[in-house]
Amino acid sequence: MSEIVVSRVESKKDFKAFLKFPWHVYEGDPNWVPPLLQTVADLLNPQKNPFYEHAEIELFLARRGEEIVGRVAAVKNDGHLKVHDDGVGFFGFFEALDDQAVADALLSEAERWLKERGLKAMRGPANPSSNDEWAALYEGYDDPPQILMTYNPPYYHKLFENYGLAKAKDLYAYRLKYDAVKAAGKLTRVAGMVEKRYGLRVRPLDMKNYDAELERFKTVYNKAWEKNWGFVPLTDDEIDAMAKDLKMIIEPSVILFAELEGEVVGAALVLLDYNQVFKKMNGKIFPFGWLKLFTEKKKISRLRIVTLGVLPEYRKRGFDAVLYREITDRGDALGIREGEASWVLEDNEMMNRAAEMMNAERYKTYRVYEKPIA
Repeated sequence: MSEIVVSRVESKKDFKAFLKFPWHVYEGDPNWVPPLLQTVADLLNPQKNPFYEHAEIELFLARRGEEIVGRVAAVKNDGHLKVHDDGVGFFGFFEALDDQAVADALLSEAERWLKERGLKAMRGPANPSSNDEWAALYEGYDDPPQILMTYNPPYYHKLFENYGLAKAKDLYAYRLKYDAVKAAGKLTRVAGMVEKRYGLRVRPLDMKNYDAELERFKTVYNKAWEKNWGFVPLTDDEIDAMAKDLKMIIEPSVILFAELEGEVVGAALVLLDYNQVFKKMNGKIFPFGWLKLFTEKKKISRLRIVTLGVLPEYRKRGFDAVLYREITDRGDALGIREGEASWVLEDNEMMNRAAEMMNAERYKTYRVYEKPIA
């Protein structure tokens, strides 16, 4: 068997091969959702993604002879280092055949690249950061991933662990069903009491004032999650870019702001599960894929709570319960009676208790790995 050679992605041909390699890994897998190739290309493009204003990335391909057998990216995120000062670098966009030698060659090259830049540990998968697709699916392979969540073969965990990566943190995904939430009763009772006591008002995104709404969301996002493990605040440019990317697919009625006396104190970013549409597009937007974004929208049967947060000074008042109730009811008004809350840190007691209150089912686990750099 020929030697495995790992090389940097430098040519357009290599970049195209990097983008399209997942189709070799997931051929025949009914739960895989092909990524939109142009979206991934833009995500990796330093000229288009403002993440690279404070980060750098290197892409690698593994070959055995002429055959491409794997890929990986190494990421140095100065934004993370500024916040956490922990010497952690990242690997991501990992895809490989079920071959330990391939995984070892790819991961060691990513580790070498990070070591050259003075980093002390390697964490991932991060595509390319914890504000993007993050962690590897560990449990829950009987269901396709929801929008902006990862998916991978189960054997990746064997490859990671045999290389020396170990669990750093688990992230949970909860399935919410309208009937189960309503049957619990507690959410409705708590939300009603909170509204009566505090006069909290929840309203949807105002598309006519999109830029102003975006500024409000920025404030909540970066303050509400600043104490979370591994959290790195999004820059203004990153949030602007995210908002631009999502504008075509957002459903304003389920993107919510919680207001107290006219001031925004909480927010929820909720997206329809467009992965149900992307699955039919096979990675292509053009020439006709973009039409499916509109014609297939009415067939979407799930939504995902991407982020839901309350400013620190307003926590433990039940404001989150009001947001959850509104999401449940507004989803039902759209004919969507199932959703996912993800991801939730395994040790985030407040969010995990909230899931229990809603009769939610913890149905997927995602794992972040780490190892010291030798």
